[in-house]
Amino acid sequence: MRPLLTRAVRPALPHLLIIALLLVLLYPVAWMLGSSFKSTDEIVASLSFWPRHFTPGNFAQGWAGTAGTSFAVYFMNSTLIAVGAVIGNMFSCSITAYAMARLEFRGRALVTGIAIGTLLLPKEILLIPQYLIFHQLGWVDTDLPLVLPKFLAVDAFFLFLNLQFMRGLPRELDEAAALDGCGPFRTFWHILLPLMKPAMATTAIFTFIWTWNDYFSQLIYLNSPARYTLPVGLRMFLDATSGSDLGPMFAMATVTLAPLLVLFVLFQRHLVQGIATTGFKG
Repeated sequence: MRPLLTRAVRPALPHLLIIALLLVLLYPVAWMLGSSFKSTDEIVASLSFWPRHFTPGNFAQGWAGTAGTSFAVYFMNSTLIAVGAVIGNMFSCSITAYAMARLEFRGRALVTGIAIGTLLLPKEILLIPQYLIFHQLGWVDTDLPLVLPKFLAVDAFFLFLNLQFMRGLPRELDEAAALDGCGPFRTFWHILLPLMKPAMATTAIFTFIWTWNDYFSQLIYLNSPARYTLPVGLRMFLDATSGSDLGPMFAMATVTLAPLLVLFVLFQRHLVQGIATTGFKG
C-alpha cells in the first residue's frame, strides 16, 4: 500500500506547493478587497481580510473623489494615457524593429546595439535631463511627456521583443513580396505586420499594465489634480494633516485593479502565445 500511496501523492505535490504559494500571494489582494468594505478604524485595528461590519458606502465616497475632483476624472486620465502609450509602442517598436531586422543601412549594428543597450540604464538617470527638456517645451502638467515618447520607440524592452520576433520570420517572405513589386513599407504593412500579432499583443498588454500602474513618472509630470491619474489620485486619500480615508482608498484601489483583471482574463491566451512564440535568439 505504501508504494501505491507514494505514487499517488508524489505527482500531486508540485500542484499542492503551487496552490499554497498562490494563496500566500493572493492574501494581500484578498485583504484589499475586504478592506474596501471596512471602516478606517477597523482597517487599522484588524489584519483579517473579512470585515466585521460591512461599509459599502466606501465606494460612493471614494468615487466622489478628493480635493473637489471626482475619481472618474482620474479614471479617464489613466485610460487616455494608457491607450495612447499602447498605440505609440505598438506603432514605433514594430516599425523600428522591422528597420533593424530587415533593412540594410550604414551603422545598423551600432544603432541596434545602442537602442537595446538602453535596457541597462535606470530610469532615474534619465529623469532630470528629460524633465528639463519637457519643461523647456512647456509640456509639464500635460499628458505629452507620458505619451509622445512612446511614439519614438523609447521602450527598449518592447523594441527587443519585436526585434527578436521579426528576426524569427523567414526572409523568403520579403523576397516573395519584392518579386510581386512590394517596397519596404508595403512588405512591412501587408506581409510581416499581420504575422507579428503575438508580439504586438504582448507589447499592448504589458504597456497598458505598466502605464496603468505607473506612479513615479505621472507624479513627476502631472501637477494639477484635474490631470492626476489613478495611482496619483489614490495618494490623495492619504493626508498627513487631516487624517486618512483608508476605506474609500481601498475601495478605489479595488476599482483600479478591476480593469487589469478583466484585461488579463480576456487576453491571457494572446499573452501566453506572444511570450511562447517570441524567440530570444541572438
